[in-house]
Amino acid sequence: MNYLIGLLAALTLTNASAAAWQPAGGHTQVPIWPGAIPNAKPATGPEDEMTIQESRPVAGRPWIEVNNVTRPTMTVYPPKGSNTGAAVIVFPGGGYWGLAIDLEGTEVCDWLTSTGVTCVLLKYRVPGSGPHWDQNINKRVIPKTHTALQDAQRTLGLLRHHAAQYKIDPHKIGVLGFSAGGHLVAAISTHQKRIYAEVDKADQESCRPDFAVALYPGHMSVNYKEDLSRLNPTLKVTSKTSPTLLIHAQNDPVDPVEFSLLYYAALRKANVPVEMHLFAEGGHAFGLRPTANPITRWPKLVETWLGTLGMIPEK
Repeated sequence: MNYLIGLLAALTLTNASAAAWQPAGGHTQVPIWPGAIPNAKPATGPEDEMTIQESRPVAGRPWIEVNNVTRPTMTVYPPKGSNTGAAVIVFPGGGYWGLAIDLEGTEVCDWLTSTGVTCVLLKYRVPGSGPHWDQNINKRVIPKTHTALQDAQRTLGLLRHHAAQYKIDPHKIGVLGFSAGGHLVAAISTHQKRIYAEVDKADQESCRPDFAVALYPGHMSVNYKEDLSRLNPTLKVTSKTSPTLLIHAQNDPVDPVEFSLLYYAALRKANVPVEMHLFAEGGHAFGLRPTANPITRWPKLVETWLGTLGMIPEK
């Protein structure tokens, strides 16, 4: 439903900039920073500019990309039916250039809330808020400050601090992300301390996720695709790293399957609970739209895994 409403709002703007993105169904975006945003940068275009991507359809349908985010927000989607107390912060992908806001955002929240999980969609800062491939110079660029990670850590603290308000268990808050968002999942799972100065009491809460799900994560090797033998050294895996589930297609042409294999090996070496599912077909950026490829049935794998962790009732 969120997909249909969002698409109808922009149908006349095929592959062109649209009005600023807004969540559907009466949901409200909440700014995550109460005042000055750390390491703020000026917008490169209209704030939250929305573009319909028809030239790269997924499961036969276009998807919506949001660009030029300088004021990050979170949108809370309460669970439908029985509340499990668990919550998941969703990080859409987009190469740290934009955000696949429906394909890897609102559609994911529709699924999670149907399982009794509170979903929190993070609209983190882009572009350039994390490691990204710059086509102009044909190389990976690593920004001085990972501002998307700042946004993720801040959001996790806010949820824990206001857990009673959102009717969630502060010990059952996880993260789930795709592509660049998958890299953000690994980044927040391996950074036990905040990378920004404390703002308020929410920043006194732990910023470690209780569990993490990364789908086709990007930027996981030491030198992007040129060296797939070593893990990105910024991801310092320890025994305190979050329990993780990894999902990847072996024929992914954008983020090679070795990215997940490297992270899996590091987690296993550190005795971190980790589960990985690799599929022969699926490519990249499939989201959770069902296709003939078995990989698109991954949500059931996540539900089973969360049950084994005790985050939701086992099915």
